[in-house]
Amino acid sequence: MTQRSNTATEPVVGRRGPALVVLCFVQFMLVLDDNVVSVALPSMRDDLGFGTAGLAWVVNAYFLAFGGLLLLFGRMADLLGRRRVFLAGVALFGAASLVCALAQEPWQLVTGRFVQGAGAAMAGPAALALITLLFSGTAERAKAFGIWGGIAGLGGTLGLVISGALTGLASWRWIFLINLPVALVALVLLPRLVPESRAERVARLDVPGAVLGTCALVSLVYGLLRAGESGLGDITAVGPLVLALVLAVAFVAVEARTAEPLVPLSFLSFRFRAVANGATLLFSAAMYAMAFLLMVHLQTVLGYRPLAAGLAYLPYCAGILTGIWLSSRAVVRLGLRPALILSFLIGVAGFLLLSGVAPDDGYASGVLPGMLVTSLGCGLSLPALTVAALTGTTEENAGLGSAVLSSVQQVGGAVGVAVLVALATRHSDALSSRTGPLEAATEGFSLALTVAAALLALGAVLVAALPGKGHRPETPFDAGEAPTDHADHADHIDHIDHADHLHQA
Repeated sequence: MTQRSNTATEPVVGRRGPALVVLCFVQFMLVLDDNVVSVALPSMRDDLGFGTAGLAWVVNAYFLAFGGLLLLFGRMADLLGRRRVFLAGVALFGAASLVCALAQEPWQLVTGRFVQGAGAAMAGPAALALITLLFSGTAERAKAFGIWGGIAGLGGTLGLVISGALTGLASWRWIFLINLPVALVALVLLPRLVPESRAERVARLDVPGAVLGTCALVSLVYGLLRAGESGLGDITAVGPLVLALVLAVAFVAVEARTAEPLVPLSFLSFRFRAVANGATLLFSAAMYAMAFLLMVHLQTVLGYRPLAAGLAYLPYCAGILTGIWLSSRAVVRLGLRPALILSFLIGVAGFLLLSGVAPDDGYASGVLPGMLVTSLGCGLSLPALTVAALTGTTEENAGLGSAVLSSVQQVGGAVGVAVLVALATRHSDALSSRTGPLEAATEGFSLALTVAAALLALGAVLVAALPGKGHRPETPFDAGEAPTDHADHADHIDHIDHADHLHQA
């Protein structure tokens, strides 16, 4: 694999470690802002005079821009330069964070959050593409993605804790101001650590495909957000979801006829990558819904305050980090497919443990065991899923592959929260007339997590069902060559040469 703007590979290799650190801490910042506003919302409402409906858009504006623009900016990174798009995204994110911190009116904060999401959609896929190109071997990628996933996991878990601490001790405005040093360091250091890279062949941006694809994603994310708020039967959710389906069909039709499509259909037809993204969709749906439902359970059934509920997630963070530390070793020793199946099954066990929680169970006796097992399975899954979903990406399409993976994660999470939370709520409402409110809430929580466990089990079956021939290909795919036989490559991921990759590392 070559770097277009850097012919000598040694300087790149020598700076991979510092570059990975910078990229990971930017990812920490982006993931942190996914949920850092949650605890601070009441303070924002009081300071800026938000209405109830408007307050929800402090969260939704970020997700709408982030989820809707990933595909467009991921492809632009391939065409215009991944480092360039990454730096532009970080600069935009930092500027929008300052706007949010200084906001005096509700519309200013919502606008700043939307622009933050756009900056995240630029920086996230470009950063993941840079890591994919810097670490070419399967074992190297597994380790790099393990660090990447660990930092992202910290951001997601610590968001509630940091938000509660800053809001309680200082002001909600500091949850945005803390982004500025990270953005500034990235803007100064990364150009010195990573050369520019873009697709070898300069192609024109597929404008019709970009418009249709972006509108389809925005409509889908908006419909899922509305479904999470109002239920799947609400017209404000059904309308955008139907529109997203129509736009998606039109997008596929346009891409099939365009000489230089935004998303080549051949990219989507690579079988193992498609299976990996399908498994990622199921994984994200289950895990996002679990995190939401568990936070509700801690506050509703156990009576925790928001900050205490955030602190209760710290063992979950420790479990994720442990799983991520073990993940690269599992990929090297077992192979990618067995490691994925094992991680999903551990997640299933954790979900079933959580689903057995009784209303009178405390945190240590009821929630903690299932939380730890689930977090271990989550940590094991994250790097392996990333390696699998980016399998076969080259310098031509690394940004696109990263954007597709990020889009799948966002859509999967939105689907999981919309469907499983609605399922839990309906089940609790149906039982509330026959039992106490805590018992009804726990039953809804248990049912939703049982369904989430089934989604993870389906993901394990999906990965296990991928056919193969049981032999090692002659030419290692990690050199960056696209495989000609998808089944052969499926076997290759099950038989990683441990000694060779240790030598590479």
